[in-house]
Amino acid sequence: MADGRSDKSRRLELGRQRRARTRAKVIAAAFELFGEEQGLYSRIEDVSQRAGITRATFYEHFSGMAELREAVTYEVTHDFLTAVSHSIQALPDPRERISVAIRLYLDRVRKVSGWGRSMINLSANGIIFGAETFREAEQTVAHAIAAGQLSITDPALGRDAILGTTIAAISTMLREERGADYPEAVVAMILVGLGVPPGDAGEIARRPLPELVPLPPAQSI
Repeated sequence: MADGRSDKSRRLELGRQRRARTRAKVIAAAFELFGEEQGLYSRIEDVSQRAGITRATFYEHFSGMAELREAVTYEVTHDFLTAVSHSIQALPDPRERISVAIRLYLDRVRKVSGWGRSMINLSANGIIFGAETFREAEQTVAHAIAAGQLSITDPALGRDAILGTTIAAISTMLREERGADYPEAVVAMILVGLGVPPGDAGEIARRPLPELVPLPPAQSI
């Protein structure tokens, strides 16, 4: 009797592991596709072919492309956002936290262009940079407003200014060559829009960039 239960448990565990591997393979395939220039137009058939599975198997894991995009966005952004959050949490000036976060995102695009294209393509049909980053950006702006460092009064307005300008800047960086100080220029412009005096905005944007906290070893995307 005990052996029968053990066999059943092993089969269930093997099935769970197999499903997890297949799901991870689908997400990895979608990430590759979204990282290509025409990734915005990726279909279920494209993902299934890239992952080496059938359409029926795709639907065993995802209800459609919308759910898949959410899963890929989380996988692409979660660990990086965590690393960025750890890198900026010790900075006393909330305006600098905004500045460093934006610069780290733009720096990653310079180093991993496919990641940048994925952000563009995933954001086109969903929440810009994903729900986690969306919430984090608004909270960071709210802290800066509460500290009296910004002249705007609506955190959502500041969030949209940050995320909208940053995604536009990523698009520009992927399309054309920009100078080494482009990220700092983008940050200074955003800070001015949030109500930081131009002189202060430029100085904050050009402060030394802290090193990004290393991503966990399990990070694969």
